[in-house]
Amino acid sequence: MQIVTKSTRTITLDLKRSQTQPHHGKLIVHVEECLASKITTEIVFRCSSLESKDLFSKSDPFLVVSKIVEHGTPIPVSKTEVLKNNLNPIWKPLSLSVQQVGSKDSPLIIECSDFNSNGKHSLIGKVQKSLADLEKLHLAGQGINLSLPTGAGQNKVLKSQLFVEKFTETVQHTFLEYLASGFELSFMVAIDFTASNGNPRLPDSLHYVDPSGRLNAYQRVTIMDLGEVLQFYDSDKRFPAWGFGARPIDGPVSHCFNLNGSSSSYCEVEGIQGILTSYTSALFNLSLAGPTLFGQVINAAAMIASQSLAQGSRRYYVLLIITDGVITDLQETKDALVSASDLPLSILIVGVGGADFKEMEILDADRGDRLESSTGRLASRDIVQFVALRDVQHGEISLVQALLAELPSQFLTYMRIRNMKPIPL
Repeated sequence: MQIVTKSTRTITLDLKRSQTQPHHGKLIVHVEECLASKITTEIVFRCSSLESKDLFSKSDPFLVVSKIVEHGTPIPVSKTEVLKNNLNPIWKPLSLSVQQVGSKDSPLIIECSDFNSNGKHSLIGKVQKSLADLEKLHLAGQGINLSLPTGAGQNKVLKSQLFVEKFTETVQHTFLEYLASGFELSFMVAIDFTASNGNPRLPDSLHYVDPSGRLNAYQRVTIMDLGEVLQFYDSDKRFPAWGFGARPIDGPVSHCFNLNGSSSSYCEVEGIQGILTSYTSALFNLSLAGPTLFGQVINAAAMIASQSLAQGSRRYYVLLIITDGVITDLQETKDALVSASDLPLSILIVGVGGADFKEMEILDADRGDRLESSTGRLASRDIVQFVALRDVQHGEISLVQALLAELPSQFLTYMRIRNMKPIPL
């Protein structure tokens, strides 16, 4: 992670026998991107004769494309929009870079599922093909039958077929090229302090600080998981950090307050450890309240991104929101997201606990419908990725992999919209 942020793509590491003994030489590591990694394919998929998974209506199908990594684990790399009530769908073009999938011959799993608002989507069928295979299907004008696992390693071949209506290749700037040319990802965090989390002094609370040192869900998500990754892309390691849904001592309920305790506009903390320390301190200086509102923290992050853009800074901001509840300002949140979609900003939302997070699926816009503000304005792009912690806690995909799956494409979409290109340092 450190090496890809270097303009020279080179890093020098000290070799040691132990922490207490003197250095024993240096290791110089240099990386380069090959031309193939800059190739992006645009694919239009369609399906025919899909099976209906709904009792009183047709399926609402969408595709998820996953690459297969070590030990055969599938990692999602892209997905289509949801097409409602359609058994013969043709989806909008899907972009897949060779960099995302490994190589043109790397196996991909393409799953077609029926969308359900509760997040428990029903698998309709799937195929395994590489980009090279998909190109051949397109050139031959042929489809391939979907199959459905039936248990004991067996697959049932379905009459449903997948077709490749379009397959084109272009060479584009990559995520790593932008990072190497001086663009940074700036990390921000907002933490839910609403009463539904439970009394922090009791072990059953999501905010319980265990004396044994075991991290709670908020600490683990912020420090051990996402923060540890994103901090390498932020040179000054100073992170804006807020809380929401609590009542400071002798004050009204606030839906956006500085986690560092400052009453001024200064909202930054020093490093990941600063977030952890400020979070723990806040737990003992606040009264948990409610309701759960996102609008103000999103607007606060958008203000920082807007000021940075006006100053010509080469920063792209990533706001992590960790929450346990259902938001009660859905339209206000939509308004804030639509406005922020024009800014260098992505928002990652992690749901902790056992709440019903179906409204988060709406914010994520994975159904293909762009968010619409109260004035009828549509978001210029999707900037939200939502993951429920319970869905990845015991799965094959880590929280970080699930959260960051869409970040490079969101970043590149913003750069293309703004016609911003990497400039070698």
